[in-house]
Amino acid sequence: MLMKHVIMNSQLPLLCCANNCMLLASSPVFRRQRFLVRSFGGSIDQFRNSGSGKMQSGQVLFDAEDVIRAITPDLDRSRHKGQAGNIAVIGGCREYTGAPYFAAISALKIGADLSHVFCTKDASPVIKSYSPELIVHPVLEESYNVRDEDKKIISSKVLAEVDKWLERFDCLVIGPGLGRDPFLLDCVSEIIRHARQSNIPIVIDGDGLFLVTNHLELVSGYALAVLTPNVNEYKRLVQKVLNSEVNNDDASQQVLSLAKQIGGVTILKKGKSDIISDGDTVKSVSIYGSPRRCGGQGDILSGSVAVFLSWARQYIEAADQDSNLSCKNPTVLGSIAGAAIMRKAASIAFSNKKRSTVTGDIIESLGKSLEDICPASSSSL
Repeated sequence: MLMKHVIMNSQLPLLCCANNCMLLASSPVFRRQRFLVRSFGGSIDQFRNSGSGKMQSGQVLFDAEDVIRAITPDLDRSRHKGQAGNIAVIGGCREYTGAPYFAAISALKIGADLSHVFCTKDASPVIKSYSPELIVHPVLEESYNVRDEDKKIISSKVLAEVDKWLERFDCLVIGPGLGRDPFLLDCVSEIIRHARQSNIPIVIDGDGLFLVTNHLELVSGYALAVLTPNVNEYKRLVQKVLNSEVNNDDASQQVLSLAKQIGGVTILKKGKSDIISDGDTVKSVSIYGSPRRCGGQGDILSGSVAVFLSWARQYIEAADQDSNLSCKNPTVLGSIAGAAIMRKAASIAFSNKKRSTVTGDIIESLGKSLEDICPASSSSL
């Protein structure tokens, strides 16, 4: 297939922003009922850094910052709490409490109205102590705390507790700090199945990737799923799905093949350049970034992608066919925006803290990163 190149660079002309025409529906349930998985064209779009701003093959050129400008909703006094995003993180156990916090607080720092964490009872008081901004639900259980004869009953109770909230969410982030307890993973598997039934987008990261790699049927064929593997997680996915080794010489084509083989999920392969594919198109984000590789950056990314994915769905539904963006897949647009904002925030944090940069510094730079690209209009405040 002939590759069509869409060039990505922050110096390219801005696209017309359609934010003013975005009419947010009052309910995530209503938006999901309106949104059915769209069919996409058969071309492969390769985003690369370049100084060119010319048209190629009649296609509009745009960059990651243009995506962010297009899909970020205007601030509007008439909107109510929840319309700018209600995100939930499924993760957090007695060993790992930082990761779900990083993902959830990042969603708020970017602009989501509400951010929840569903974690184990042991993790709950710790995560609550990090910030009063998060809504923490201590509903998950691990094997050590459940007798074998009670597992079925406890599993049903866990699912019922999550189901009470599920329809309110615009996106789930599954995996940060989840751990690998078998009983806990079984419960999360059921949560994923219920999310699919309700057409709720899901971003899979961390131990959630361990789960879905071993149980591909959980996400296979679900176009509203985003997988965000790092180097080792990607290697396991490639071995499991493609029965081959990682091909760095033709990385874009392999990511595309992997996404297509899993039935059109979107894969955001993290690395020197973040490669994104839904099995139909291929994008690459390599702007900004930081040489400081402190832990937790993947959690920031997953929370960021969740917010932008929910905004992208709203944008596509409001803009319909008049969108200036050539890509109409919200999971791809959300992944592009999330990867770009994460890289910009990491760059800002590193410029200030250098070797002492930690995850919290990057989180604190998310707001400035978005404001630099898409300033909040004073007329809307």
